[in-house]
Amino acid sequence: MTNSPLQLDASLPPLSLYVHIPWCVRKCPYCDFNSHAAGPEIPEQAYIQRLIADLQQDQPWAQGRKLTSIFFGGGTPSLFSAAGIGQIVSAAEKIIGFEEDIEITLEANPGTFEQEKFSGFHSAGINRLSIGIQSFNDAHLAKLGRIHSGNQALSAIDTARTAGFENFNLDLMHGLSGQSLAEASADIQQAIDLGAKHISWYQLTIEPNTEFYSRPPQLPEDDILADIQQMGMTLLDEHGFGQYEVSAFAQPGQRSQHNINYWQFGDYLGIGAGAHGKITLPHQQQIIRSNKTRQPDNYLSRELATLAQIKPIPSEELAMEFMMNGLRLREGLPASYFSERTGLSVSTIEQQVKKLQSQGLLEVDNQQFRATPLGYQFLNSLLQGFS
Repeated sequence: MTNSPLQLDASLPPLSLYVHIPWCVRKCPYCDFNSHAAGPEIPEQAYIQRLIADLQQDQPWAQGRKLTSIFFGGGTPSLFSAAGIGQIVSAAEKIIGFEEDIEITLEANPGTFEQEKFSGFHSAGINRLSIGIQSFNDAHLAKLGRIHSGNQALSAIDTARTAGFENFNLDLMHGLSGQSLAEASADIQQAIDLGAKHISWYQLTIEPNTEFYSRPPQLPEDDILADIQQMGMTLLDEHGFGQYEVSAFAQPGQRSQHNINYWQFGDYLGIGAGAHGKITLPHQQQIIRSNKTRQPDNYLSRELATLAQIKPIPSEELAMEFMMNGLRLREGLPASYFSERTGLSVSTIEQQVKKLQSQGLLEVDNQQFRATPLGYQFLNSLLQGFS
């Protein structure tokens, strides 16, 4: 890539907040996230106080912006009490401030649903749930090491509705061990019939440092995986779920505001054990990434000033970072965002863009960077063009 000095505009991208709650009832064998099996007691209040102190320390990075979204991820954030989640939401509003239409999402698993608690989450300001269903099939849930049944998944969604949540995402996996085309189709159809407005549908992958990596399950043959993928795309489209990102499908007006900010190379603060952040600092002509210490015990016991590692993103890596996010979006993103959100001139990637266009992987239409259908199919190859 041709290097050029960063020329960051003082106009900053939107700002989001990610809050990591690291505890689960039990670690799933496919999970490579920073999650830990909860003991008899979770140090909820100690952790909340540290989260608030963490956010206060990061507050200058907001640079006057208010939050457009908050995402409570994990782990299983719904293990915390409604009052505890409410404390965090209230602190975020006081320390940073909220845009009027802020989206506040909480991840939850069906095995942690309680009617009273979820009514409390709704009252505390949570206005969107992301429910980790993965499958409605009991046999596949058992193989995945999930702690809930298909019936509990159904009950969880009913509980969410009764608590006042109409805006919710359902997480579904496909390509499961022994999964047939009919079973994968049944999972999607069930989610649609239950009134989901947003579905995250993604293939099971075997990641390092997981139980499945050590003892991999027998996954379906490639031709079955391809048939499942084609079936799912068609079924979701027929029911009005537009694919707007690699694994995200939504009814009109129901896209995840928080995730779109990630993919459009917006800024976000990350608090909690192992949380990551990305912040634009125009006066320093830098874009930095931060990550907090991963182990919950270390996060709770360390001096506040030592919680984070902070590194500028080298200018020669910015194009790849930007495209790695933005080209996951089916519609791509405005070409103007490249200079606005990286500080680099579009001319620095002119040669790469022309080459990828000639290969049929990238198109620039109406000042929009977008993967072609072929480029979307071979996204890794497309992204390598910016490395």
